Amino acid sequence: MKSIIALCALVAVVVARPEETYNPNYDSFNAKELVGNIRLLKNYGKCFLDRGPCTPEGSDFKKTIPEALKTSCAKCTPKQRELIRTVVEGFKQKLPEIWADLVKAHDPEGKYKESFDAFLAAKN
Repeated sequence: MKSIIALCALVAVVVARPEETYNPNYDSFNAKELVGNIRLLKNYGKCFLDRGPCTPEGSDFKKTIPEALKTSCAKCTPKQRELIRTVVEGFKQKLPEIWADLVKAHDPEGKYKESFDAFLAAKN
């Protein structure tokens, strides 16, 4: 009986433990292709801003944006950090008005600007 209780307690701890990283399913996402296609990049921006439809990937990315911003991508894998830096640079350079709207939507008070800029500038 004690073994069953101990096993149940162990399962509960493992199930309740928060994930250490985001789902790696999209680690092979081609961010360079996205950034290279202004129309597609704009559509993702509209998705992130609730101004247009989302692809399944866009919907998943949109769910992680607030937490990734607040934590400077603390739960991101190295590949995810690289992908985010590529996409953010694409927005900043090619669609600065959408980037400004994204910043306004997710960090209106500028609380995370300094730490997120440091994350963007880092190489890891």
